[in-house]
Amino acid sequence: MLSRLRSFLSTTRRLVTVVVVAVLLLSGIALFVFSQPSVTGVDNRFGDVNETTTVIESDLQVRNPNPVGASLGGLTVDYAIDMNGIRMATGTKSGVDIDRGESTVPMRTGLANERIPPWWVSHIRNGERTELAVNADVHSSALGASFGAPKVTRTIETDIISAFNSTEDRPVGSSPTGGPLLVVRETSAQWGNVSAASTDIDMRFVVHNPNSYPIPVSELSYRATMNGIEMGSGATEDRGVIPPGETRTIEATTTLNNANIDEWWVSHLQNDQVTDLRIDFAARIELPTGTTEIPLAPLTYTRTIETDIFDNKSGDASGDENGTAVPEDETATPTPTPSDDGLLDGEDETATPEDETATPTATPTATPGDDGLLDGEDGTATPEDETATPTPTPTATPTPTATPTDDDDGLLALGTTGDRPSRRS
Repeated sequence: MLSRLRSFLSTTRRLVTVVVVAVLLLSGIALFVFSQPSVTGVDNRFGDVNETTTVIESDLQVRNPNPVGASLGGLTVDYAIDMNGIRMATGTKSGVDIDRGESTVPMRTGLANERIPPWWVSHIRNGERTELAVNADVHSSALGASFGAPKVTRTIETDIISAFNSTEDRPVGSSPTGGPLLVVRETSAQWGNVSAASTDIDMRFVVHNPNSYPIPVSELSYRATMNGIEMGSGATEDRGVIPPGETRTIEATTTLNNANIDEWWVSHLQNDQVTDLRIDFAARIELPTGTTEIPLAPLTYTRTIETDIFDNKSGDASGDENGTAVPEDETATPTPTPSDDGLLDGEDETATPEDETATPTATPTATPGDDGLLDGEDGTATPEDETATPTPTPTATPTPTATPTDDDDGLLALGTTGDRPSRRS
């Protein structure tokens, strides 16, 4: 009996030893065979957007090197987006299963639009620069381990007000004695005070009075819009007089209402991340004939702002500029409406007739008057166009030359006064 008990215990010990060894071996094989999955990439894009929420759609690329997928159990994905250190959106998705090999885990994260104004303030204070960071963490309940996705970082830059800086002469208004009322010789802008409530743009205008009488400027007003949404309007309180033949500097502050930034954000995304900024100016001037308000059309500032926050806009040229739109540079030229300014300016008046009279000029050049025309071109262009009428024999050719010159002057004069009230309304 005792020997049988000893034999049973010995057999039991051997079985336990075998089981323990087997468990250890199987555990080693499991650890060796079942490797930890990894997130190889994250793709983000904007989804639906309304007045309160912006949906961010994300695809996590997951690589599962194990021979089976279902045995891994569920996955929990935690997701966060920061802009300049401000937590813009967070999300969690549980019960996610992944297949073996490469697979995609879709996610939808809600961004509260009320967080856009604080981000805007940080963007402007940071020199129109935003650091975007996307973080994702995946936890496997089966493996009891977490593995993070590669951190996505991106720099987003804009250039909103630099094109306002100009040293080009821009005549404005029409003087009762003829010529422009004022000539704006220089404009400049820089960001001023930025708070949670408002964003200031400090502007500077160097204005010349070409007339023989002083011009008192009692008010300079502005109206700023972004994608048609009014961002701010107001007027300066400074009064000043520009003496005849002298130049003065007028300073003004354009204030954007940050309470409207979230509304602008919705329009920006709905417009494929494109914003049209526009600032219109008007001046109230005291003339001998009375007080008049003049729309300063040549000073109208327009700017196209384009972003590519997640670097996934198809065919977008701004990707190389880290979100700074290339079209901004292209719109910088028309920003101060140089075409109007050039046409209003006497120096540029000759440029338009020269283009129109290029063909007629070539016609008499082929006839005997080459030397006379060349001498005229070396001199003052405008008088030459006027004297060209009697000089060449082919009268049909010079006649249209003089006609467009006079018509241009008339149209330009009308454009200076007639167009502005319609712009103001």
